[in-house]
Amino acid sequence: MLQRVTSARVEVEGEVVGSLARPGLLALVGVTHDDGPEQVERMARKIAELRILRDEQSLTDAGAPVLVVSQFTLYADTRKGRRPSWSAAAPGPVAEPVLDALVAALRARGIEVEQGRFGAMMQVSLVNDGPVTLVVDA
Repeated sequence: MLQRVTSARVEVEGEVVGSLARPGLLALVGVTHDDGPEQVERMARKIAELRILRDEQSLTDAGAPVLVVSQFTLYADTRKGRRPSWSAAAPGPVAEPVLDALVAALRARGIEVEQGRFGAMMQVSLVNDGPVTLVVDA
């Protein structure tokens, strides 16, 4: 999920671990079991080149930053009952390397990347610009 933001930050136990002090994107990233290098490259390209910043610019065009936050809850299945199922979300040992590869792929494209802390209980604050929020599936 991508959100166009004027600012954003992630805190873990009161410590700011990642922040954007200027306009860019907040990327909430869920990883499923079969995500791998192909999905990482496709998602990095989409995040870097999607023209959703002001004046129809991309992160690449604007030289804008992205804050990447792991969010396994994006794979919640709420179709049955009152308790979500998380079975579509990849476990940590699978998901963390995929998330690290996505961050590396974005940086390789020249994108400034901040990030949350994988597996931590995080508090995410943001000012959504627009508001603009998109679900992007790789």
